[in-house]
Amino acid sequence: MEEAGGGRGFSASEHQHCRHNPLRDEWVLVSAHRVRRPWRGQLEQPPAEDVPRWDPANPLCPGATRANGEVNPHYEGTFVFPNDFPALQPDSPAPGDSDHPLFQAAAARGVCKVMCFHPWSDLTLPLMSLAEIRAVIDAWAELAAELGASYPWVQVWASSFLPNEARLEERTQRQYRHRHGVPMLLEYAEQEARRKERLVVENEDWLVVVPYWATWPFQTLLLPRRHVLRLQDLRDSERDSLASIMQRLLIKYDNLFQVSFPYSMGWHGAPTGPHLQEDCGHWQLHAHYYPPLLRSATVRKFMVGYEMLAQAQRDLTPEQVSVEGTRHGDCPQDRPLAEHPPIWSLQAAERLRSLPEVHYKQRRRDGEGCGV
Repeated sequence: MEEAGGGRGFSASEHQHCRHNPLRDEWVLVSAHRVRRPWRGQLEQPPAEDVPRWDPANPLCPGATRANGEVNPHYEGTFVFPNDFPALQPDSPAPGDSDHPLFQAAAARGVCKVMCFHPWSDLTLPLMSLAEIRAVIDAWAELAAELGASYPWVQVWASSFLPNEARLEERTQRQYRHRHGVPMLLEYAEQEARRKERLVVENEDWLVVVPYWATWPFQTLLLPRRHVLRLQDLRDSERDSLASIMQRLLIKYDNLFQVSFPYSMGWHGAPTGPHLQEDCGHWQLHAHYYPPLLRSATVRKFMVGYEMLAQAQRDLTPEQVSVEGTRHGDCPQDRPLAEHPPIWSLQAAERLRSLPEVHYKQRRRDGEGCGV
């Protein structure tokens, strides 16, 4: 994207501009020229590499005792249990009527679950087998169907109301289909598949892109190619291909800075409960990945003053990023950040796309070092 709107002399990788996020109906300030500034901010400790396989102090391990005294079963696969200290409970009383429009309250009921993907503490999703990831997907879908029979919104937590993010996406997707005649994210997936500028990985059923409106440095959006409303609507073959594309994406994330890459991820699908009988054709199932790492394993992005009080801002366009790298064969986390010369100036999606799909830990075991 060298020019936007036909602006003469404009380069998205050089000049600040705003991009519209149609899912949230808000704008993101992109200040790509700021990537040239040296980093003198806060440095984080990379995640520990020597995590024990079974840790009696970890309350999620098989056989461990949780804070409320419950003892976990010796589970061997995916394990789901009620949250011991839930933010939502199914039988909470409703608040009374408000005496002023500025002081409104509403009932909030629901169920909170916890899901452990695997019994081993040292195994994350990218290191799990495809069969094990498929079991996680099946557990997600079963939970969505079970809780979705009663609750309008399910994300392992189920609520009696549509949360803010879901309510926003309900409105924007409905408006888009009304104006354009097609579901927003179905058309978006088709556009990104054709343009390929922000495409990270794809297969016959799914694609992952760095969204045009991304706020977080390596934010991605996982989209099905066909029109799908909810996780439980996925075909058997689509669940298999979903396991594959999730593994490929997460291996690339880990390979980027050769650490277990932190991220928040969640599925958004059409509302459930009383909405199951409604026309929700404007919805398209999708998953958001929000990773906080910015330039290296030790540098994170924080939402600060302007972003909290004005609007979201990013220094890297979704297409271009200056990655703090090293010579091939070096491990970035093994040397101070000041010694990391920026040797890449690539598109964010291209950078992720170009990374190996063999995990760096596997390459270390195979004697290939940890270079990317």
